[in-house]
Amino acid sequence: MARKTLLSVSSGRVEDVVGPGSRKGLSAEDFSAEFQVSFPYRGVFIWHVGRDDVVGDANQVLFVTGGETYRLSDPRPGGFAELIVTPDPSVLLEMTQHAGSGPREHPLFRARCRRATPAVQRAYVRMLHETSDAGAVGVFAAEEQLLALLRSTLAIEPAADVPSSSTRRLIRRAKEYLESAFTGALRLSDVARAVGASPAYLTDVFSRFEGLSLQRYVTQLRLARALVEIPEATDLTSLALDLGFSSHSHFTLAFRRAFGCTPSAFRATTRKRGGTTLPPRHLARGNGHCTSGVAQ
Repeated sequence: MARKTLLSVSSGRVEDVVGPGSRKGLSAEDFSAEFQVSFPYRGVFIWHVGRDDVVGDANQVLFVTGGETYRLSDPRPGGFAELIVTPDPSVLLEMTQHAGSGPREHPLFRARCRRATPAVQRAYVRMLHETSDAGAVGVFAAEEQLLALLRSTLAIEPAADVPSSSTRRLIRRAKEYLESAFTGALRLSDVARAVGASPAYLTDVFSRFEGLSLQRYVTQLRLARALVEIPEATDLTSLALDLGFSSHSHFTLAFRRAFGCTPSAFRATTRKRGGTTLPPRHLARGNGHCTSGVAQ
């Protein structure tokens, strides 16, 4: 597994981790001595921790409790990649102590995962691109972005119903299938058949416990991949079709609804020419330009 440190500041550490994609079965038992927040952005893996099997894909944020053992499995070839943030203990305590005695009692570390909103996806992908380019952003700005990302990710939402173990397994199978097929022409009947449930039951369960429909989940997977690919894309129409959108206009409309700007505007703010200047940060939402950071 390749691991590259992108940022190391007093508030925490940001690493880009790439899984090999050639492993069969479970990995060797491992653990992190530190509390971490993981933002998967490519591929899919299953995080086996305690009694839980947690899906890691671009629509999820994972919360790793320090000292807890785990294993990983890779349900499909091609590997995976994730951005891992290790907050400084004092920063994490400050951001979680209102929810209990600290991170160990925080509802998100107990739940292990939450759905990544488009704002969070945009924020962590921007951090991935900007910290990968040493001259693109100053340390001061990068640390501020890191704290904003953590603050937004750790915000607690109202408690939802807890699914049964069989329902969790069904949702997990659905997520695995969708991640493997989201770039193609999907049919609801195919998804339902793949996970062993009726379309009516699957759509009801998924929307109740994930908070969005299967179609919206697929669209968000496509858009999350687009965020990663756009800075290096030379042809946005080809990228749109490769990701499963019916046309460039369909892609642009979905992207703008999710992130507040067009794909071409996002590409302009993330491409670096000569590693000199950082793009404008506070342009008006809705005028076609992208803003940086997490929506507050």
